[in-house]
Amino acid sequence: MIKVVVVEDNDTIRDGLKILIDGTEGYSCIGAYSKCEAMLKVLEKLQPDVLLMDIGLPGMNGIDGIKEAKAVLPDLNILVLTVYEENDLIFDALCAGACGYLVKKTPPSKLLEAIKEATQGGAPMSSHIARKVIDFFQHKNRSASKGANNNLTPREREILSGLVEGNSFKAIADSLFISIETVRFHFRNIYKKLHVHSQSEAVAKAIKEGLI
Repeated sequence: MIKVVVVEDNDTIRDGLKILIDGTEGYSCIGAYSKCEAMLKVLEKLQPDVLLMDIGLPGMNGIDGIKEAKAVLPDLNILVLTVYEENDLIFDALCAGACGYLVKKTPPSKLLEAIKEATQGGAPMSSHIARKVIDFFQHKNRSASKGANNNLTPREREILSGLVEGNSFKAIADSLFISIETVRFHFRNIYKKLHVHSQSEAVAKAIKEGLI
């Protein structure tokens, strides 16, 4: 059972998400809140698998909420679900600790798939967001990051690229015809070389510094 907590200030959307999650076998919405402050008070007790977080919230915004939630539960999978598609917000969310970024027009089936993927080590993103991310680092001047880029082996860059595109460990392993354990081995090396400690940090650094 995948336990999900929702933070969304729009009553209709929040109730709809709760109904969708509770009505799907293998999923349970164990909490739905309109503000980060209320969620943070009970987060440690709830111990969810995934936190669905809006960005534009009354009081504490979603970016700060992500940081606070990760401080409470460092291994928590946090998916942003928002109407905002600006590059800065995408990068800020990833740097804060989000493992994925979805827009609210995401179809219900895709949202459920993304929640499951997040629990399996993936970094799900809406296709439009993933395209913006890819376009950003493809057109970015990479001269400032050549040193860091040269530290990554071709295989490590392939694996990091797969993560940036929102693929799970299994999908990356299948596409490269290697085992999941081999993918994890390469990720440990990537973390050391990039001086990061999580998938979201690795994605954010890859995007901002044009490492792929």
